[in-house]
Amino acid sequence: MSFDPFSELDRVADNLLQLRRGPRLMPVDLYRNGDQYVLAADLPGIDPGSVDVDVDGQLLTIRAQRTAAQPDGAKWLSQERPYGSYLRQFSLGVGIDRDRISAHYDNGVLSVIVPVSEKAKPRKIEIATQASGSENQPTLTT
Repeated sequence: MSFDPFSELDRVADNLLQLRRGPRLMPVDLYRNGDQYVLAADLPGIDPGSVDVDVDGQLLTIRAQRTAAQPDGAKWLSQERPYGSYLRQFSLGVGIDRDRISAHYDNGVLSVIVPVSEKAKPRKIEIATQASGSENQPTLTT
């Protein structure tokens, strides 16, 4: 087993930073797929019952809690897995159908589907024409 001082320094720094009591990092991917936005958040090892997704106005909030294992009589040699609260918030903006937002949790990934509202979807505008020879045709004057 070789010793890498840089990876050891990273591990120590990560452990020190995890001592803070604020929310943990929740990495996400966000993309548009047709008429919906898809947000995928990594939440490995989190009980789905601790995950909360809510919308308040134009703000989408995702909260989750991961509790540390506390085996009886265990003497920790290393504890590198993060635990605590997770929080991410996203501004939805206009053109979102907030009533049809859905979410599901599968294999440690929370997927939130945010549909685009009917009003915000692209649409084709029909061009009306008048029959030729009609007296109501607009004329250009110079």
